[in-house]
Parts: sequence; C-alpha cells; structure tokens
Amino acid sequence: MSKKALVIVHSYHHGNTEKIAGAIAGVLGAEVKHPQDIKPEEISGYSLVGLGAGIDSGRHYASLLEWAGALPDAQEQKVFIFSTAGVVSEKKAVRDHSALREILLPKGYTVVDEFACNGFNTNSFLKYLGGMNKGRPNGDDLQSAAAFAHKLEKYL
Repeated sequence: MSKKALVIVHSYHHGNTEKIAGAIAGVLGAEVKHPQDIKPEEISGYSLVGLGAGIDSGRHYASLLEWAGALPDAQEQKVFIFSTAGVVSEKKAVRDHSALREILLPKGYTVVDEFACNGFNTNSFLKYLGGMNKGRPNGDDLQSAAAFAHKLEKYL
C-alpha cells in the first residue's frame, strides 16, 4: 500500500521555502523531509511527491538538483515542483523550474503542477540594503500555497 504524499524541501537562507512546504504539507497530510534525510529511491512508495527549494541564479538550489539527479527511473510517478525567489512571475517560474523539470521528465516522472512565490531575499548586495520582499512569504502567500495544495488532492 502506498503512502499518500511527501514534500522534499531545501530551504537555505530564511526558511522561506520551508514555510511554503509546511502550508502544502498541511493540506495534503504529507511528511516534510530534507534531501539529506531521505534516499531518492524511498519516494517510490508515495502517490505524490513535491520537490522544492529557493531559486539561486535562475534555478533550484544545487543540492535539490543533485538529489533529484540521483532519483531512479519511475513509471509515471506524480510530482509537483515549488519554489520561492526574490523575483517571481509565471513566465520566470517556468524558466526557474526548467532545470528540475529536465531532470524529472526523462526519468518518467509526471509533473502535475508547479507553484512559486516571493521570498525574503538578502543575497549579494541586497543584504546591505535590508533585502527585498521582507516578510515574505506572508499569510497571503501561505494561503496561496494551501489553495495550490487543494488542487493537488486529486492525485492522492
């Protein structure tokens, strides 16, 4: 019998993506794990798996991409992708998620949906200016993440 949902998250700077993972997991009744806490082959027992991290230089953090690269081939395993970033738009999220999508699709994973929202960013020179998107993700962002998760319930 397969388990329902699992959310894998790498949240580095301010816990932005961890907050989003928690909102999604709360709706789905999912476990939340970090890449270093689960072997890639262990996800096969779940009906739906989320993969998320912050965006660094236009792609998910390298540790999540490396972990995903070690995933075994799958037979249409359903996954969703999520992220937080300093700058978010639908078009940019498609680009930002492309590296992860390009790892998953050839291995037989089915990406059922994607989510992105702003996160507090103090990278590079922004730390000297107090950062950008202070207070993000906020309550509205968490509600959006929960609404996104409700759309995923049909895959459980």
